[in-house]
Amino acid sequence: MTGDQGARDAPEFTGRRWFFPSALMHELAPDAARSGRRPRRTVRDWLVDFSCFLLAAGVGLLGAEALSANPRVPEPLAAVDQALGALSCAALWLRRRWPFGLAAVMAPVGFVSETSGGVAVIALFTLAVHRPFRYVAWAAGAQVALVPLYFWWRPDPDLPYLASIVLLMVLMVAVVGWGMFVRSKRQLMLSLRDRARRAETEARLRAEQAQRLAREAIAREMHDVLAHRLTLLSVHAGALEFRPDAPGAEIARAAGVIRESAHEALQDLREIIGVLRAGESDDSGRPQPTLAALGTLVAESRRAGMKVTLDQRVTDPGAVPASVGRTAYRIAQEGLTNARKHAPGAEVTVTVTGGPGEGLEVTVRNPAPERDVPHVPGAGQGLIGLTERATLAAGALEHGPTPDGGFEVRARLPWG
Repeated sequence: MTGDQGARDAPEFTGRRWFFPSALMHELAPDAARSGRRPRRTVRDWLVDFSCFLLAAGVGLLGAEALSANPRVPEPLAAVDQALGALSCAALWLRRRWPFGLAAVMAPVGFVSETSGGVAVIALFTLAVHRPFRYVAWAAGAQVALVPLYFWWRPDPDLPYLASIVLLMVLMVAVVGWGMFVRSKRQLMLSLRDRARRAETEARLRAEQAQRLAREAIAREMHDVLAHRLTLLSVHAGALEFRPDAPGAEIARAAGVIRESAHEALQDLREIIGVLRAGESDDSGRPQPTLAALGTLVAESRRAGMKVTLDQRVTDPGAVPASVGRTAYRIAQEGLTNARKHAPGAEVTVTVTGGPGEGLEVTVRNPAPERDVPHVPGAGQGLIGLTERATLAAGALEHGPTPDGGFEVRARLPWG
C-alpha cells in the first residue's frame, strides 16, 4: 500500500478540533501530505498566541520601567530598546511559521534590548516544540553564550553577577525542557495514530487473505465434488444416447444413476453456496467425507458401470485424522473421475495402505483404455487442486503415465 493510499484510507479526525494545536491537526489530517497548505490556527492557537503576546508585552513593560528608573541608561538608548521590544512582540505572531528564524534573530536582539527578553524566551520555547533538537541546540547555545556578556554589560542591581547568570540559565533550561516535552507528547500521539492505522490495515489485509483462502478452498471442494457427480451424468447420458435399443432394465438403471447423481450434485452445490453466503460451514449439513466413506465411493462407481478394485490395508482406519482421511477420499474421488473420463471400461485399482507413524499412501491406477477414447475437454485443474490439497496436508502427490500406457496417481500423507 502506497503513502497516498494510506492517506486516503485514514479516517478523518472527529474530536474537538479547536482544543488541539493546528500543527498536530495538520499531521493528523489524512490529506495533509498532499494538500501543501499551511495549517490554519485553531481556537486554542489563538488563545495561546494572545497569551504569549500579552506575556511578552508585560515583560517588556517591566523592562521599560526598569530602564526609565536606571539613571545609567540614556534616554535615546531606552527609546531604541523599547522600539525593539515592540517590534519583537509583533514578531511573535510569526513564531509558528518561522520558529528557527525568530529564535535566531532574537538571540542578538535580546542581547541589546532588555524589553525583548520575554520574546526571546518564548521564541526558544516555540523552537523546542516545532523543530528537532539540533535546531534548539544551536539557538539555545547562542543565547547561553551571550548570557555572561549581557549581565556584564547590564548588571542586575538586585542580584549578584553569578546569581543572575545561574537564574537565567535555569530558566532557559526549563523552557527548553518544557518545549521538548510538549514535542515528545505530540510525536507520541502521531506514532500511536500511525500504529493504529497500520494495525487496521494489517487486520484488513489478513481478513482479505483469509477470505481469499477460504474461497480457494471452496472452489477446490466444488471442483472435486461436482466433477465426480457430473462425470457420472455425462457417462450415463452418453450411454442412453448411443444405445437407444438397450434393454429396459439397463435404461432404468442408467436413469436411476442419473437421477441420483443429479440429486447429489444439487445437494453439494446447495451446501457450497450456503458456505459462500454465510461465510462458514453449516453444521446441520452433511458431514465431510473421511476415509470410512471410501467404500461408499467405490460402490457408487461400480453401480455406474466402472470396474473398481479397492485394496485397503490400513492398520487402524478409525484412528486416521479427519483432515488426512478427507484428503485421501478426495484424491481417490478425483482419480476415479479421471479414469472414468479418459479410460472408460478399464479396471481401476484403488490402494490405500499405512498406519500411525508410517503415513498414509493412496494410489489410483488404471491401465490403458481398450479402445480409442474421444478427447475429453479439461484444463487439468483437478490434478493441480489435488497437489495443492496434499501440500496443505504436509504431504506430496505424484501423477503421470505408467509403462503400460495407463495412468497413476500416488499420494503420501503424514499420519502421526
